[in-house]
Amino acid sequence: MNGFFDIPSDLQSSYLGLISTHMQEALIPVLVGLLLALPIGLLCLRFNWIYPPVLWLTTVLYAIPSIAFFVVLIDYTGLSKTTVMIPLCLYSLVILVPAVVDGVRSVPEETNAAAAAMGIGPVRRYLQVQLPIAVPAIMAGLRVATASSISLVSVGSLIGNEGALGNLLTTAMLYHRPVLAVNSVVTTAVLAVLVDAVLVLLRRVLTPWQPPSGRKAARRSPSKTAGAARTPESVS
Repeated sequence: MNGFFDIPSDLQSSYLGLISTHMQEALIPVLVGLLLALPIGLLCLRFNWIYPPVLWLTTVLYAIPSIAFFVVLIDYTGLSKTTVMIPLCLYSLVILVPAVVDGVRSVPEETNAAAAAMGIGPVRRYLQVQLPIAVPAIMAGLRVATASSISLVSVGSLIGNEGALGNLLTTAMLYHRPVLAVNSVVTTAVLAVLVDAVLVLLRRVLTPWQPPSGRKAARRSPSKTAGAARTPESVS
């Protein structure tokens, strides 16, 4: 019973089962939050006066403790995954809505003017022109929201067996097995890192037009500088 992967039977799930439940409860709310943030972002861009109250509302929702959400939702959704996922979805909006709005606002005016001159309407321009260009900003917000959601799933252990890997924390105290707490923390961190890596790869696939960053850019810049330094000699 003292093994790292030896999960107590009262959790009614295996180690892989806990991981599967954890990912479902973490990723589905972020996906739903993104689907909500896209039309909300369009409204905020079309009607600028809407953005401040929307930002205020999402910030207030983020400030509400999850246990308060659980108390309200339990009467309607019971002790289920839905009770955990609804607050996580609302929490993701405070990150995703500004990411969408700021990303679209960063689109050059020349691009918007060219699309308008081609007769592309506001909604079509938003979907086909502005959002693709805003992908880097949106993906940055999505990475933050996903990492936050993966870490917050553990609060589901407050309402029973819905905390996935977070249940190992309470079980560790119940059975006096610190190794279960270590299992929970390490596995959650690894999942967050792996999902973040997948999102980085997805961003690179969706934005092949973006210049390389980090080490690749650092490697290329010296060669360009050297080439520029040789140019006067070649001319002379």
